[in-house]
Amino acid sequence: MENYLVIGSGISGINSVKLLEHMNEKVTLYDGNEAIKSEEMRAKLPENSKAACIVGKLPGEVLESAQNVVLSPGVPVDLPLVQELKAHGAKIMGEIELGYRAEKGRVAAITGTNGKTTTTTLVGEIMKAWLGEERVFVVGNIGNAYTSECLKTNADTVTVGEISSFQLETICDFHPAVSAILNITPDHLNRHHTMEAYVAAKENITRNQTKDDVCVLNYENEYTRKFGERCPARVVWFSSARELEEGYWLRGDKIVKSTGGSCREILDIHRDMNLVGLCNVENVMAALAVAEAMGAPEEIALQAVSVFQAVEHRIEFVASKGGVDYYNDSKGTNPDAAIQGIRAMNRPTVLIGGGYDKENEYDEWVESFEGRVKWLVLIGQTREKIAECARRHGFDRIRFAETYQECLELCTRLAEAGDAVLLSPACASWGMFPNYEVRGELFKEYVRGLA
Repeated sequence: MENYLVIGSGISGINSVKLLEHMNEKVTLYDGNEAIKSEEMRAKLPENSKAACIVGKLPGEVLESAQNVVLSPGVPVDLPLVQELKAHGAKIMGEIELGYRAEKGRVAAITGTNGKTTTTTLVGEIMKAWLGEERVFVVGNIGNAYTSECLKTNADTVTVGEISSFQLETICDFHPAVSAILNITPDHLNRHHTMEAYVAAKENITRNQTKDDVCVLNYENEYTRKFGERCPARVVWFSSARELEEGYWLRGDKIVKSTGGSCREILDIHRDMNLVGLCNVENVMAALAVAEAMGAPEEIALQAVSVFQAVEHRIEFVASKGGVDYYNDSKGTNPDAAIQGIRAMNRPTVLIGGGYDKENEYDEWVESFEGRVKWLVLIGQTREKIAECARRHGFDRIRFAETYQECLELCTRLAEAGDAVLLSPACASWGMFPNYEVRGELFKEYVRGLA
């Protein structure tokens, strides 16, 4: 039995404690947020849990005795407390690493700045169509803790993981049979501080892979294309802009698969899939590549694609009211993701932007307006920064809103029949909302309540 310190009392932390106690380890659950009461933490654990629950300042004796530390994704690795624990010889890992250590099946892991949730969910659906629901587990950043599912795995199961850069910072032995890096664009620089550190975290998904494994990469992304030259796994490419000798690529309205010098069309993006936007075409190509590498038959994969609907909060059609189409893209939490939402619009659009400042720049996002965006309605911490950027690029049809309700009502007044209203903020939701899901749900509630 070893001493484990679990930092963070959210979903990841609670499930880490449960797994560790199942493994008969000695566990302390700690949260530095003094607004939380230890009784609240205790209530999240099973009644028979023997874990100690500590809030606020970590006692010195607990710090010194910790042999292993499990960080929840929201805990930065450069936190002084984490550095002090390392200095005392503690082994630092994340919840993904802990879950993997109990994994008995095969793993496919997907990361990227954008598209992770859609691609992971689609791969999960393909695997379920092939193997059956009971043999497939979809975990990670998607909202289902790896540590809550890993004990159910066996030699015949598949785990599909959406893995964030935060989670990849703390892996040690995590070794997926198939990995994918969908794209890398500036994001989370308030956490990673430099683009180099952010890129390194994403590339860490292949850290333990070999040439016996597969990594699916986007040929049209500068970072992933360069990484392909030094990737330790066998690379499978996908491209939305050019023909590939090997891999998946887009020719007109058709997804083409090239193998061994020959190519064939396998999917019509308008007839054979429900998702909209070039970003989702890339997500589908990546999902097909991952599924193939995991052994799924092509006909099963294509059938799963044909019935797959948009992931909630990602360019999700909500309703048409008064001739105006409303789209919820609340998961567009960075400029690059929000660009994809704008590009999916085929009509004049009233765009909702703004939120928490992750120290991103918005020039490319504004440039993507390209006549599509009719009005820009801004909310949150970044609204002045975004407005200044928009004006530098010659766009001045900007309105501010103090509250979310005011923002939604303003959009309804500005939109005319034949327009779209798009919630695609290019910013995180923190500060105004607990998460992007709440932001998106409130948008949908408002829209559905319109006459």
